[in-house]
Amino acid sequence: MEEEKRGMGGRGPLTRREKVLRGVMVAVAGIAAVALIALVALLNWVREPELPDQPVRPTRPQESTEPGGSPPPQVSSDRKERFWTFLIIGRDTYGGGNTDTILLAAYDVASQTFHAMNIPRDTMVNVSWDIKRINSVYNAYGGGQKGMDALKEEISQLVGFTPDFTVTVEWEAVGEIVDAIGGVWFDVPRRMYYNDLSQNFVIDLEKGYQLLDGDKAMQLLRYRHDSDEAGNILNSGYVDGDLGRIRVQQDFLRAAIEQCLEKIDPGTLMALGRVFLENVQVDGLDLGNLVWFGQQALMGNSSGKKLDMENVTFATMPCTGKYVLSRTSGYQSYVLPVVDELVAYVNENLNPYLDDLRSDELDIMYVNSDGTLGATGGTLADTRYNDWILQRNAAATATPTPTATPSPEESEESEVTPPPEESSPLPEESPQPQEEGGAAEQQGERDVSILPAMPVPVQP
Repeated sequence: MEEEKRGMGGRGPLTRREKVLRGVMVAVAGIAAVALIALVALLNWVREPELPDQPVRPTRPQESTEPGGSPPPQVSSDRKERFWTFLIIGRDTYGGGNTDTILLAAYDVASQTFHAMNIPRDTMVNVSWDIKRINSVYNAYGGGQKGMDALKEEISQLVGFTPDFTVTVEWEAVGEIVDAIGGVWFDVPRRMYYNDLSQNFVIDLEKGYQLLDGDKAMQLLRYRHDSDEAGNILNSGYVDGDLGRIRVQQDFLRAAIEQCLEKIDPGTLMALGRVFLENVQVDGLDLGNLVWFGQQALMGNSSGKKLDMENVTFATMPCTGKYVLSRTSGYQSYVLPVVDELVAYVNENLNPYLDDLRSDELDIMYVNSDGTLGATGGTLADTRYNDWILQRNAAATATPTPTATPSPEESEESEVTPPPEESSPLPEESPQPQEEGGAAEQQGERDVSILPAMPVPVQP
């Protein structure tokens, strides 16, 4: 009151204008203080992620193969700066929760490059159970964190390092993401029709360039082969089977990312954030870390360089197809990594270390000419398989003296079914594995149309 009587500077009572001005000054000071506090909090919340405290480089004894020689030098585990690796998993609830989409990605913030390599779900890995596809590992260990840790371990044996973070996406979320960005323009490569009566699921897409909403995008990504209206399979879909499906998925992801970056706005960000929080599980990163990655990509790194589509690439793991006999389900289709090409691609695009990875750091499966299996790491996890194959081979080559000429029907029943010719596709359906290995044998729906001996070119 005394101040009001004296006025500003002791010259008398405050005028109305002076009272308003003082109120504005107080309000501005308050807003500035709140903004400063919010800015400090935001800077503390949006932060660069820390690398997880885990062994990130698989270790294996490095022994010299020459008498009296010394072991090869151990490579360094020193990391590249601001280089992060991600294991991105797509879980398909229609396929029993198998990890049918596996992407290994690396984001180099310093150079603003993003590379992702798709690991086919039929990749053979060194496990103890009968059907050795990589997409079975997660469920074989009961899912959850235990299953994810086991999958990351298998990935590390394939590529020589353990991914820093994992991102698990439920398949249904992809359609919601597409709707959130207003659809994706895409050139559908062929007419697609498939009617799954058991799951009440229909794929019905025309060939050509068109705007795909979330539902049509899911149809495109799920497509494997065509059927008639009664659900009878008509063909094997893509000429190169599951590898063709992977290629189309990569092309669609590239188109979706490019179109998303072109029309990003606050409303789209909010919609994407909602879908992300409801359908995506991230291990090792919090929301502030994710915002930091987005900030670096869209607004630029410390040098002002942004991530553009010219530096975003997708590729498929270099591999070749192979049929391998199962103890429970006949011949199975697998893909096996082409080691030299895989190592070259990883070192060029995904390796987080300063030193190059070496092929002797990997544990890659291979098939011998007699049908037995081997692993470059030296130890086969399935200790029964090779003995079973050798016994089967011995029985097949035995030539007992026949007592009578069997009838054609008897010959067909007793004859051991040979592996299919390299140019022949697998039948459309194969029996599911028996319960021999428990959860490890449960494969869910799988594509058996992949052609054998089909190398996959790397497209950097």
